[in-house]
Amino acid sequence: MRRYAVNSHEAVCRLLALSLLSDGGLDPAELAAVRESRLLAQLGISEPLLQQVLQDLCDDLLQYLPGQAVGHLELDTPLLDRLLAEVDDPALQVKLLRAMLGVVDADGWLADGEAVLISRAMACWQYDWYAVQPIPGQPRTARSVLRS
Repeated sequence: MRRYAVNSHEAVCRLLALSLLSDGGLDPAELAAVRESRLLAQLGISEPLLQQVLQDLCDDLLQYLPGQAVGHLELDTPLLDRLLAEVDDPALQVKLLRAMLGVVDADGWLADGEAVLISRAMACWQYDWYAVQPIPGQPRTARSVLRS
């Protein structure tokens, strides 16, 4: 699996791409959720870059996970942790985690792979559910809740 610079656009795109694929396929509603999150625009990331990283991820997965059933994506914990470690900026983590939640929730069904990805991201980045939820009536800040 290729490595990206920490907090790079590619590292962010790969985690978004994992969110898109973690239920076994690309869903139009999930792609729309990425666009609607405006995360790409906020970070100056182009859709063609996301598409390229998505393609690169698929290529890497075919090499890294040979023999896995089609439509079945299962990353081991050390690999998933390494990919999540490529984003270590707290403000970026919160934005990305909110976008990932929007993606996995876009089709109204939380697949097992999506639940694993989100729970592992929250564990690695040390966030709980309340840390990533906007507080009604409060300005949205990167860290309204301290790390556990």
